[in-house]
Formats: sequence, structure tokens, C-alpha cells
Amino acid sequence: MDSSSEGGDDAPAPRDLRFLKTLVTVLTATMILGLIAVFAAIVIRFPGTSAPVPLPETIALPEGIEAEAVTLGRDFIAVVAGREILIYDRASGALRQRIALTSGG
Repeated sequence: MDSSSEGGDDAPAPRDLRFLKTLVTVLTATMILGLIAVFAAIVIRFPGTSAPVPLPETIALPEGIEAEAVTLGRDFIAVVAGREILIYDRASGALRQRIALTSGG
């Protein structure tokens, strides 16, 4: 028997197999570089944010009003109650403004 027919270590790999091996290596490197690029984009896009403005201990709603929704802004808190929006100062909790909602039409 010939040693080349046994597939020994010193036999060169077929051309197609070498091409496939190179292709897999290139694709693996491309995927690794792509993941690094995605992580870098996330880190650059979403940098650490500063601490949010603290909320007041309590907010006093006017008599007979129940909050339906609350929205936090940078320096305000908006409370939707019935047909109006109440705007409170975020730092002190004091009522800043009342906005009446009217039906469109």
C-alpha cells in the first residue's frame, strides 16, 4: 500500500478543502470584528448618563383629583387628571401650571 493513499499528515489537503478552510477563517474574523463594532457603537451611542434630578417626597394633588397618568420631564412632573394636566416642579413638588384639555373638533 502506498502511504499517500492512507491520508497521512504529509499529504497536502485538496484545493477545495483549503479554500473552505480559508473561507471559514475569514468569515469568523469578520463576525468577530462585526461584534466588536456593534459593542463599540452601543458604548459610544449610550454613554453614562448623569444622575437624574431627585423626586420630591410628596406631591399634593388638588382636592378631589385622582392621577390617571404621570410623566417625568427633566425639571417637571406632569400629572394627567381627568380633563386637565397638572405641571409640578420636579425639585420642590410645587404646582407650576394647570392646563385644561378641550375636545378637538
